[in-house]
Amino acid sequence: MCAPEYFAVEYAINPWMDVTTGVDVVLAVKQWDRLRDTLVGLGHEVHVLTPQAGLPDMVFAANGAFVVDGTVYGAQFKHEQRAAEAAAHRAFYQEHGWHFIAPSETNEGEGDFAYLPEAHGGLVLAGHGFRTELLAHAEAQEALGRPVVSLRLVDPRFYHLDVALASIDDGNVAYFPGAFSAASQRVLTQLFPDAVLADDEDALAFGLNLVSDGANVVLNSEATRLAGKLKAAGYTPVPVELAELKKGGGSVKCCIAELRP
Repeated sequence: MCAPEYFAVEYAINPWMDVTTGVDVVLAVKQWDRLRDTLVGLGHEVHVLTPQAGLPDMVFAANGAFVVDGTVYGAQFKHEQRAAEAAAHRAFYQEHGWHFIAPSETNEGEGDFAYLPEAHGGLVLAGHGFRTELLAHAEAQEALGRPVVSLRLVDPRFYHLDVALASIDDGNVAYFPGAFSAASQRVLTQLFPDAVLADDEDALAFGLNLVSDGANVVLNSEATRLAGKLKAAGYTPVPVELAELKKGGGSVKCCIAELRP
């Protein structure tokens, strides 16, 4: 995770960002602190990346890389405003001894990649259409040695896979069908017949931008119906409020890069 000390909406690179809307940095830090404390309270270890002035979106740490079994596939951001973040993430992983593979293709880390180790023997779901290039899916497959299923995003409000779909345990997902092309919807139905489906209201509340340890699901507090569906499916919803960070187009998952040794 990376604290939002320099968080601001200084540019608009997704439909949620409005440069005329003010950001309360003190409140953003408080909400981020609660998210970190929630994870620690659930028994998880949190590493913190040092934020850098001039990179207001560094709080969205999930976009910096994608990690599977100790191998790190680095990010190459689409927009120049975020390009310098990639080096900060690379330095973190290399300093901690991770095997880092630099990308040649545009991709935004866990923003557009999700890993399910028990789905069909180990499967990477990968989004494209707005931020990550389709060629990056093939590059990730070679880097990580895992089969990659490409899913086409068609609604600009769901510009990353992680605002439209989330792994809720090692073999299942929750997602919003309307974010995907008709063909990708059919693929998801075949792969995950027992998936938890979100409605448009909860999806637009960033409810799917969640993290799950297979039992506890930390998600945006606004996504009340999705929380109910997750509870009915046997999970424990853990709501957190991240309204200030939502102004940048992200929520729980965007703030968390998952480390998979």
